[in-house]
Amino acid sequence: MCTERKLTRLDRVFARLDREPERPAHIDVPRMTPHRVVLFAATLAFYGAIVWAVVVTSWLVRLDWQVMFFRPYQQWAEIHAFVDYYVVLGQRGPTAVMVAAWLGWRSWRQHTLRPLLALGVSLLLLNVTVGAAKLGMGRLGPHYATTIGSNEMWLGGDIFPSGHTANAVVTWGILAYLASTPRARRWLSAVSAVTSLGVGMSTVYLGTHWLSDVLLGWAAGLLILLALPWFEPLIARAETWLLDLRDRLRERQAAGASVPVTPVEAPVLVTSRHPVTEDETAAAREAGLAARGPRAPVHLAPGPHTARAERAPGTPTGSRRPPHTERTTRGAASTARPVTGA
Repeated sequence: MCTERKLTRLDRVFARLDREPERPAHIDVPRMTPHRVVLFAATLAFYGAIVWAVVVTSWLVRLDWQVMFFRPYQQWAEIHAFVDYYVVLGQRGPTAVMVAAWLGWRSWRQHTLRPLLALGVSLLLLNVTVGAAKLGMGRLGPHYATTIGSNEMWLGGDIFPSGHTANAVVTWGILAYLASTPRARRWLSAVSAVTSLGVGMSTVYLGTHWLSDVLLGWAAGLLILLALPWFEPLIARAETWLLDLRDRLRERQAAGASVPVTPVEAPVLVTSRHPVTEDETAAAREAGLAARGPRAPVHLAPGPHTARAERAPGTPTGSRRPPHTERTTRGAASTARPVTGA
């Protein structure tokens, strides 16, 4: 008779995951090489050039207005529904949840917190840098423009640089940054670049951003990815601190669970080899009463009280019925005759 349990599809999936290699012997942590420093400086110069071109209302601003008047969402209306869904790949909430789920699984498999910490540091840098630039320059979007041909700067807007584009570059680019092999890094870099490019052009198609907003968003996101190696020592220290905190909590829980419980000893019956006399019994009783202490006074109701022996018994003896001399037992013949008067 076969008693083996049939594996389900979920069991096979977990069995396959268990065969995956755990933490690699060498995790390739990107370093700030001279090539990366040069690329960071070039991207920073491009960032400054875009800002300057918009501030001085150069040809880039005129191109922004030409694209806005072209109205791509009317020229290619058949792809409007697809673009509405595709642009979600640049929104902070959905993309962060998806990428965090994947990196969380990698952290669990590799026994390291570095993927999640790197994602957290990159998103924190994105919020600080891009948010500060948005609020500082205050540019209005195409739908809220007031003067044709102007740069719409410092008017209380928050679209320069494009947050959707910068978020797409950082969120999908972090997967390439954390890749374990050079080949995977190349493929993921290409995928993240195409995805972020599509998100940026989608915002221009929908008319929610100027073209210059998208260019500055690409530069802002790339600057964050290029600067991440400078934060690797901070990530390593944070990982060490969190793991030490976890170990201390586990040791404290283990110490609390291993505290010995003192068993309650059963009373021991001490028997005497010689018979106990009445004097010894009375002395032991008096010692117990003295140790117990005086009893609280008993408050009785006012009135005369009699001793227990002098009270009437609680249950009277005999029958509770009054005696009836004339009553006879049913079915028995009565022998008494009535007395008649003279």
